[in-house]
Amino acid sequence: MKLGELKPPDGAKKKRKRVGRGESSGVGKTSGKGHKGQMSRSGVTKRSWMEGGQMPIARRLPKKGFNPPHRTIYQIIHVRDLNRFEEGQEVNSIMLRDKGLISRNMPIKLLADGELRIPVTIKVNAASETAIQKVEKLGGKVEII
Repeated sequence: MKLGELKPPDGAKKKRKRVGRGESSGVGKTSGKGHKGQMSRSGVTKRSWMEGGQMPIARRLPKKGFNPPHRTIYQIIHVRDLNRFEEGQEVNSIMLRDKGLISRNMPIKLLADGELRIPVTIKVNAASETAIQKVEKLGGKVEII
């Protein structure tokens, strides 16, 4: 089999519908657009949220909650992730990225999930109280930058 001999399977390619080519074509006269109304006109552009005379979904659904516009979104690392480093090592964002623990250039927050087995010094933007206690219990240190 050669590249030039490849053909699509039967039924995969259809002829395009040629509208407005006489009554007997099945899509003549109004070209499948029906009679009158917005969608029958030329140059029609309908917004995706337009629902005709029906009450739009954005107005039918109840409004709830509040999304603060300037909230800080953190990348999360857990205390158990710090076991990948050597004892007494000073851990920063570059080292965390090298180990694949974080991916983007965003603030980092240390959370207390898991157990720590080695003392390390870690520099993060935020940390939970429990996470700080777990690190300091083994002789490590958490530096908020």
